[in-house]
Amino acid sequence: MIELEKYYDVVIVGAGVAGLNCALNLPRDKKILVICKDTPDKSDSYLAQGGICRLVDDADYEGYFRDTMRAGHYENDPATVECMIRNSQELIDDLIACGVRFARNADGSLAYTREGGHSRPRICFHEDCTGREITTRLMRKVRSLPNVLVVPYVTVADIMCRGNECFGVVAKDSKNGKLYRLYADYTVFASGGLGGVFENSTNFRILTGDALAICLDHGVAVDHINYIQIHPTTLYTRERGRRFLISESVRGEGAVLLDKNFRRFCDELQPRDVVTKNILAQMKKDGTEHVWLDMRPIPREEVISHFPSIVQRCLDEGFDVFRECIPVVPAQHYFMGGIRSDLEGRTTMKRLYAVGETCCNGVHGANRLASNSLLESLIFAKRAAKDVAANYSRIDLNAARAAEEALDLEKYSNVPALLRSYKNKVLEAIKEAENEQPRN
Repeated sequence: MIELEKYYDVVIVGAGVAGLNCALNLPRDKKILVICKDTPDKSDSYLAQGGICRLVDDADYEGYFRDTMRAGHYENDPATVECMIRNSQELIDDLIACGVRFARNADGSLAYTREGGHSRPRICFHEDCTGREITTRLMRKVRSLPNVLVVPYVTVADIMCRGNECFGVVAKDSKNGKLYRLYADYTVFASGGLGGVFENSTNFRILTGDALAICLDHGVAVDHINYIQIHPTTLYTRERGRRFLISESVRGEGAVLLDKNFRRFCDELQPRDVVTKNILAQMKKDGTEHVWLDMRPIPREEVISHFPSIVQRCLDEGFDVFRECIPVVPAQHYFMGGIRSDLEGRTTMKRLYAVGETCCNGVHGANRLASNSLLESLIFAKRAAKDVAANYSRIDLNAARAAEEALDLEKYSNVPALLRSYKNKVLEAIKEAENEQPRN
């Protein structure tokens, strides 16, 4: 049983790629706590199949920038998009240095795949489990650091703040039942998306937008909370729970979508929201609960080497992708809105940062381009860590104690009920945002 200390230099909420890369890039003389609601592998980073984008060369910049802006309906922040693209090569080098095994060509160069919305192949990948490969390698590196403690089964219930300054978090250990009030010089929300509030989602069910609700409670700015991406192709099932994603790169490598009569009905390489609309329209026209995805146009050897997890999962569900089509349906997948943050991950509250899917820095606009998520999370988490290091200062302990004393502890007497109220708060905020300014 791990007993948490009262004071950490930095508390990071979330153990996906954003939280881990933030921890890796903070100074080694800082005492860092990384907490997560469940085990570290219960992050959407771990589930990412397709890959991670990389600027191929200087000639690719205009095309990559244009593809990202087009997918986002030109609601993206151009400065944030440029920052992400310009830093992508260095970031991939960082991952390779951490031991990430990206696919290679015969000459040893990086192999690239293509996904919907991309004008050319520029996506690095490891089979069809790139997220698991990256997250596992980063976690191994983080766990080797003596200054970083990773603790599972700890849920953040609130922040301690006063006068628009954050002094740490209120957290509940689900194993020993203890409620912690932890001081921190800096707090980083890297707690992922909000798929758990939807009935059909590719996300883990524990991801319910708690950090978002906490920020709404304390007046921390959020943006585009109704900008929610639907993934076009998840494996159809009548069972409840998380939906298994069929990677965008399957279509990027040649798979096609078919209607109930097994006729092709759309351009599979359009951005995700366009393909989703086409699928939903076809389902309505056909009166069906799914459409069909045919992977047989892809060479068998490529399917075996690039998509082994998808092949196996389909087999487990009774479908042989080499002999038949598989049923697919759209499901909630990604959150483009979130806690407002800048290029360094700073929120509108002092000492509070937000990185990864839980934040909104403008890079995705109204619709995320495939395989930009891991890249964005990793780059801006690193920038947040560097910003903390460059501007480091201690909290005023007297102010922190005052913030702690002002807490209403009755609020945390039933944390599961509190989280349900947070879920309702998020859903209501999404509804209000959609009424005020519908997503493009």
